[in-house]
Amino acid sequence: MIIGQAPGRLTHEAGVPWEDKSGERLREWLGVTPDEFYDEDLIAMVPMGFCYPGKGAGGDLPPRSECAPLWHELILDALKNVELRIFIGRYAIDAYLDRKRESITNVVQDYQSLLPNTIVLPHPSGRNNIWLKKNEWFETDVIPKLQSRIREIVN
Repeated sequence: MIIGQAPGRLTHEAGVPWEDKSGERLREWLGVTPDEFYDEDLIAMVPMGFCYPGKGAGGDLPPRSECAPLWHELILDALKNVELRIFIGRYAIDAYLDRKRESITNVVQDYQSLLPNTIVLPHPSGRNNIWLKKNEWFETDVIPKLQSRIREIVN
């Protein structure tokens, strides 16, 4: 199960989650094909907001605050056999993990204590390219463990 932010403008308009450059990077990180990614029997996608929240000064606005409280409990109760919870970005961390005071870097870096059932990822947006360059350990250490865990589940 992936709990992310809210759809960007392009994915909102397409009506397909993660159907953009961020989605391409996320699929690479997960090590899955588009067919696997969009197979609802394999991966459930639950956004923190269900519509594009609009543009703000520093990028997209935060997910609308009424979405998660209104829909998440119903959706999560309906999901059976969730083997891995993938939280993407600050909004998901704040909603589901008791780590609001920690930086995303610290929470992502703590992947070994979260696996095998949970992992936190930075948002795969191109806006995080600087973060990825500063934190090369993410792609050398975290991504292989994530992909290995996903292969265990998919196979």
